[in-house]
Amino acid sequence: MVLPVFAEAGTAAGRELCQVPCLPCQKEALDPPPPVSSPLGEPQAWGCLKGAVLLDRCKVEGRQNPSTLSGPAQEALQSLSQRLQVQEKEMELVKAALAEALRLLRLQAPPTSLRDSGIPAPTRNRYAYCHTLFLLLPGASMGIRLIHCLPSSPAAPPGLPPTCSPSLVSRGTQTEAEVEMEPSPGPPGLSNGPPAPQGGSEEPSGTQSEGGGSSSSGTGSPGPPGILRLMQPPQRADTPRRNSSSSSSPSERPRQKLSRKAASSANLLLRSGSTESRGGKDPLCSPGGPGSRRSNYNLEGISVKMFLRGRPITMYIPSGIRSLEELPSGPPPETLSLDWVYGYRGRDSRSNLFVLRSGEVVYFIACVVVLYRPGGGPGGPGGGGQRHYRGHTDCVRCLAVHPDGVRVASGQTAGVDKDGKPLQPVVHVWDSETLLKLQEIGLGAFERGVGALAFSVADQGAFLCVVDDSNEHMLSVWDCSRGTKLAEIKSTNDSVLAVGFSPRDSSCIVTSGKSHVHFWNWSGGAGVPGNGTLTRKQGVFGKYKKPKFIPCFVFLPDGDILTGDSEGNILTWGRSLSDSRTPGRGGAKEHNPPRTLPTETYGIVAQAHAHEGSIFALCLRRDGTVLSGGGRDRRLVQWGPGLVALQEAEIPEHFGAVRAIAEGLGSELLVGTTKNALLRGDLAQGFSPVIQGHTDELWGLCTHPFQNRFLTCGHDRQLCLWDGEGHALAWSIDLKETGLCADFHPSGAVVAVGLNTGRWLVLDTETREIVSDVTDGNEQLSVVRYSPDGLYLAIGSHDNMIYIYSVSSDGAKSSRFGRCVGHSSFITHLDWSKDGNFIMSNSGDYEILYWDVAGGCKLLRNRYESRDREWATYTCVLGFHVYGVWPDGSDGTDINSLCRSHNERVVAVADDFCKVHLFQYPCARAKAPSLVYGGHGSHVTSVRFTHDDSHLVSLGGKDASIFQWRVLGAGGAGPAPATPSRTPSLSPASSLDV
Repeated sequence: MVLPVFAEAGTAAGRELCQVPCLPCQKEALDPPPPVSSPLGEPQAWGCLKGAVLLDRCKVEGRQNPSTLSGPAQEALQSLSQRLQVQEKEMELVKAALAEALRLLRLQAPPTSLRDSGIPAPTRNRYAYCHTLFLLLPGASMGIRLIHCLPSSPAAPPGLPPTCSPSLVSRGTQTEAEVEMEPSPGPPGLSNGPPAPQGGSEEPSGTQSEGGGSSSSGTGSPGPPGILRLMQPPQRADTPRRNSSSSSSPSERPRQKLSRKAASSANLLLRSGSTESRGGKDPLCSPGGPGSRRSNYNLEGISVKMFLRGRPITMYIPSGIRSLEELPSGPPPETLSLDWVYGYRGRDSRSNLFVLRSGEVVYFIACVVVLYRPGGGPGGPGGGGQRHYRGHTDCVRCLAVHPDGVRVASGQTAGVDKDGKPLQPVVHVWDSETLLKLQEIGLGAFERGVGALAFSVADQGAFLCVVDDSNEHMLSVWDCSRGTKLAEIKSTNDSVLAVGFSPRDSSCIVTSGKSHVHFWNWSGGAGVPGNGTLTRKQGVFGKYKKPKFIPCFVFLPDGDILTGDSEGNILTWGRSLSDSRTPGRGGAKEHNPPRTLPTETYGIVAQAHAHEGSIFALCLRRDGTVLSGGGRDRRLVQWGPGLVALQEAEIPEHFGAVRAIAEGLGSELLVGTTKNALLRGDLAQGFSPVIQGHTDELWGLCTHPFQNRFLTCGHDRQLCLWDGEGHALAWSIDLKETGLCADFHPSGAVVAVGLNTGRWLVLDTETREIVSDVTDGNEQLSVVRYSPDGLYLAIGSHDNMIYIYSVSSDGAKSSRFGRCVGHSSFITHLDWSKDGNFIMSNSGDYEILYWDVAGGCKLLRNRYESRDREWATYTCVLGFHVYGVWPDGSDGTDINSLCRSHNERVVAVADDFCKVHLFQYPCARAKAPSLVYGGHGSHVTSVRFTHDDSHLVSLGGKDASIFQWRVLGAGGAGPAPATPSRTPSLSPASSLDV
């Protein structure tokens, strides 16, 4: 068999021969022969072979007709004869090297004849694993590619010989005219990974990212050794080879290097792992559907590849990892326990603040119902601790406390899970002492969500009234002990904001909301489910102005009802005989036949103007007085008999308006506000915050470099510094613009904050003064990050650039150092190397790029050289060490944030499905298992570990919640919490859900 070696030389020789007036030569030059194929079916270069054939043919023609060969043609023939002699000697070396390689391969698998193996012929070409070896041959003009394939059949005897197929590749240096070689068809079972999407190749020319994107400047990356490319060969003439001796003849140079090449090839073969050393598993993963997250192990063992939305993302394996099977598997030994929840949902909800018999204050935010103890235990200035009920799967909308002061009912809104399946609204009745769910009411009976609910009082809480958020706002009554529905009726098409049972008569129910007050009478139907009836009497305002909204009401001990409305008035509704002829005194609108109408009804008997603007809350105190909370005027007013004002206090403006009022122990009051704050105090001494939070979507989060503090910012334009030990807000300032990202200087003295307008600020953490105000572009900033030594500040923008600034030792002063230009989409994440000289960055189109900052903000085109670089932080969501966190079927936006712990043991992930995940680090195995933690009611936007890895902080998106998790187990630095949550695992989705 003739093995072609130097294609370009042969083609040039053919062109030289065709200058000779020899018709057969010219015909051969115009009609090339078919390509010669290797045993594996790979087309080989045919130029050399054609040149040799043409040379022999024209030699014959020349002997037959010597007159046809002129002087130049004779010289060309002699030159080609000398070149063929050199190549024949090189072929001898090729054969020797090939024989040595085959001998070394057979050392791993003793040869056994296929004839004696008993394997049918169709199975001889099926392989479970193949690894490729490149032998760079002397002379720098050629090389051999050896594909060593091991059989996949489990019944194959151990002596089955490996199949090796040589193919030759050029060893020339990379040039701008580089051409990708088409993948060759291999034996059945051999795959080079999923094909690249149409319209582009895996490694397009130009500056290339690992994520598959390319930029417009620079040439292609040379890549690691072992990538098969067909390249233009270097010019052999007039170009001296490196390390070559001028005294050596061309035929002697290959022999001088043969021993060194053979030794290198032998070492490479010995390092190539077999399937037994890799655990006997097929490293090729079956590809998923279009757009899914797929990964497969590169046959050369130097990279892994995953696909997001059809884009290939190549990540190089660090040299210290011999096999992916060596990496840790399984969930991490560390676990998370919810330690504290910052915030309170007061901006858009009611019926959200109560006091239990134990003295604990119960309220909700996101999917968590919080039980806060105002006294004792760890806490902030107001003292206290928290426990949490986490049985809900979506955001909680309303609460009701049983007359026994122990049982609690909480209603949730409808939602969808990560697969898009709807989550039905439901009411949970649970024990506040054990945090165990006692009853699940109304699963499948409500639409959109549970808007309001209340326990009956006169019969010790035997019944529960629920109003859902459907268009008709269905009103239903349920048996609490059995969880059965006794009666149901359409209430109104207008919003229903409050519902309650009369404390004197459980058959009387009152609802209020947009432009209405309804009085309901219901009969239980002898306790038979569904046999109860409900009748409605509409409150008539008569001579009094009808308000737009009636947000709240309260029952007085004498049976009268007080309502607070949007006009700032408190109306007194008294019981009287039904009389439709008296305006404002019980004029009724029948909803059911007259025989079901009650004999008594309610009518307005008094009115008092209490507040400027709407009244959001009314509370009956133990001494019989009533408290009212205003919206616009933010006043708390205490009313005596006859609606006489006794005392009042005003809530500070930065806390917002009064949303809810609850009476605590003694004279203590608890007030929830519209700016998601919970205040504690009394009318005489004033109020101070015990719980505070943001009021809009959160994105920016960073932790202090050596204190248990962290900083947050978001769409509410507030920048807040939190004390993680005291569970309190240290300070907050108004940024005037949306804050999206932040980072502390390593000294902790200043913090940089990126805004949505391209501005970024540097603030002194002690004085809260702005020491620097700079604008880079007009696009929003997505990430700011100080280098580990504090000498540089990197700012990632949506204009596709990373701005680098030199920073003074105290962090107060900075100056532009350069720009990193090369991304083809907006910057999403970036990290600094431990030496502070390099940056790794991700972008919106799934690129992974590396930058030499100290060398002038240069893009590192050979990403293979960065595979062993150590990173001070790991927040990039794309990279070899974390690619296992991506779920199957991901569209590239499912993971919002990621953070590696400082001890490099675990990695926390924030996803788009309201969950926080905990993985082992490195997480470089597909479908890696994790511990899953719920509680957020919106996409989780960011996660960060504190400086000592004792806690993890996570941010909810639109639920504006901040969760502080305690890290327990092998990696947790802190002790077990003093008051651990007794919340059971309530999610049936996975055994790893917590």
